[in-house]
Amino acid sequence: MVLSNTTIPSTSDAALIATLNKAAFQIIRYGSIFIFIFGTIGNTLNILVLSQSSFYSSSCAQLFLFASAMNLFAIISGLTSRMLAGWGADLTATNRFFCKLRGFTVNTARPVAIWYILFAMIDRWLLSSVKTERRQMSSVKNARRAMVISLIFATLYFSHVIYCQEPYQINSPQKCYGATLVCRYVTDLSFTCMSIFPLIPMFVFGLMTINNIHQSRNLTAPTDITRIAKGTTVTLAQSNRVRKMDRGLIAMLLVQIIILSILSVPLGMDKVYSSITAEKPQSALQVAVSNLLYNIAQLLHFLANGTPFYIYTLAGGNSFRKVLMKLLANFKDKMLYKCR
Repeated sequence: MVLSNTTIPSTSDAALIATLNKAAFQIIRYGSIFIFIFGTIGNTLNILVLSQSSFYSSSCAQLFLFASAMNLFAIISGLTSRMLAGWGADLTATNRFFCKLRGFTVNTARPVAIWYILFAMIDRWLLSSVKTERRQMSSVKNARRAMVISLIFATLYFSHVIYCQEPYQINSPQKCYGATLVCRYVTDLSFTCMSIFPLIPMFVFGLMTINNIHQSRNLTAPTDITRIAKGTTVTLAQSNRVRKMDRGLIAMLLVQIIILSILSVPLGMDKVYSSITAEKPQSALQVAVSNLLYNIAQLLHFLANGTPFYIYTLAGGNSFRKVLMKLLANFKDKMLYKCR
């Protein structure tokens, strides 16, 4: 955005501008701290739960695990500087190395986490299919291959951020931002494409998964959706347990997609709007409003990075909660033993 120097704000506008700037400052200061604590605890617990042996054979759980790791990485690398900015100690605003490092890591980690959730939705669609060849495509090996390829692609895709991000920027929502208008166009639109557009195939595969479940219920004999080694006998109770866990994973996915859309779309819309109006002169009041909305949208997107654990706990069924409670009970026993 370009600040217009032809219009002097009136007294009332100046007061409103000061209020909006103060509101943005307070939101950055306290909102960042809350989301940092909220998200760090949640993603850490997610990683601990999903890394348990009971989830080793689930490709969907593996995707959830590494999505949580990416979310944690995004929160630590992105919100640390935002918290410091609220107290006037943001190194990315003045240090070139930290500015470029933050820009690259945040722009890479957040989209990758979203793509991992998309892969998990595709995995559920494959695994719920009535066609054997599709179910066989769902495997931990394929999930890990997709994660590695997408991470490499995102690293290359956002490599331009290392060149573009610079500190001491003016007429921008952050001091550490794109150095030129071209950089801002490319970075903002690249982030929007990688973060927002995947929500569309998520919904599509979610509906297709629900359709697969309805089709499988119409079959006379239940189809075992587990990957079983030759010669292994699976009891009906074991099969029902696996099916129950899969239904829990699907519920976790669908709820997460809805919340992810609500929290992520505002930032994508803001970035597209900023790119469109980048060369249009704006008054000081318009700039203050834009900065406030940008900071709110940024924190909402970081909130999306911090919510998965709470979604899994509430919507993930008994499988996730049982592993979590067992993990907490073991931790409690170890602490009591040390205190003796």
